[in-house]
Amino acid sequence: MATNTYVAIMAGGIGSRFWPASRTARPKQFLDILGTGKSLIRLTFERFLDLCPAENIFIVTNGRYRDLVREHLPELSDNQILCEPSRNNTGPCVAYTAFKLHALDPEANFIIAPSDHIVLKENVFVEALQKALAYTARHDALLTLGVRPSRPDTGYGYIHFDQQTVEPAAANDNIGGVHRVLKFTEKPQIEKARTFLASGDYLWNAGIFVWRTSSILAAFERHATEIHRILSRGATAYNTAAEQDFIDEYYPTTPSISVDYAIMEKADNIYTIPTDFGWSDLGTWASLHAEGPKDEAGNVVSAGAVFLNDVSQSLIRAPEHKLLVLRDLDNYIIVDEEDVLLIYPKSKEQEIKALTKEIAQSRGEQFL
Repeated sequence: MATNTYVAIMAGGIGSRFWPASRTARPKQFLDILGTGKSLIRLTFERFLDLCPAENIFIVTNGRYRDLVREHLPELSDNQILCEPSRNNTGPCVAYTAFKLHALDPEANFIIAPSDHIVLKENVFVEALQKALAYTARHDALLTLGVRPSRPDTGYGYIHFDQQTVEPAAANDNIGGVHRVLKFTEKPQIEKARTFLASGDYLWNAGIFVWRTSSILAAFERHATEIHRILSRGATAYNTAAEQDFIDEYYPTTPSISVDYAIMEKADNIYTIPTDFGWSDLGTWASLHAEGPKDEAGNVVSAGAVFLNDVSQSLIRAPEHKLLVLRDLDNYIIVDEEDVLLIYPKSKEQEIKALTKEIAQSRGEQFL
């Protein structure tokens, strides 16, 4: 393992599309959504141990989740848990992480990735990241893993890449060469998504980035000057007892912007590696249904006891001690969390996030 390799896992989101399982006090990254006996953040952490030791893995989260991170990842020291005092999107999150790691190791070469994605082919995932790390170690490059699309999905961002490689593919058929990125496109309409799929020149943007701290900090200084100006003031505080006080005071003043908009759509040294590692961003109940093991009627069931009659293509989640009796449901989400029961058409699940805001207004925060 390269001593200058680090990993940062972003784990500060609320996961409101997974309500009512995902709550503000315990969002989905801390839940055993997949029924494996391990939380999503635990699975993500263990996946990266093939790339670097535990002491080189850092978690970026909201300050209120510090104790949850400690609970799920007891291997980590306090200095490995970066606590954001406000949710300012991924731009400031990446910059804060880069400043901290650069202060720790000026030669740091790091991966930054979400805490709540599915990776089915972990060996391919690790090999693709090893290739990415080797490239960014030698070049001033901002690299993102691109997932070969299997369908015209309108819920993902797309990467338009140059077919000509700057570094050829390895022997693994699932991992391509390094290509220059031409353009990013956010969540297209269905017809455009179909065109992207047919062209062969587009990849899904998995939001998994690889770069040296020096490269990404130079990009912030050039393209997101306000974020760089604010967070560079803490240069002497990072990895000291003064770090949290500095972050608590200055981090909330940074612009709220994604790293995609702040950096990736502006920089001219963006690269990608096309790959297929069995990826899903697990953003919704429908995506969990799509990836989960199904019964003969196409249902994904995580419950102690169920009695189903003419129930198909549905996701069913309930406590182990409860019997569920269901009839005449097709393409539904059924989630029983004791204090909240959700029964909702899977085709309308995009409404769930907005629904939680309505519930907060009419019922208060107790169910969120």
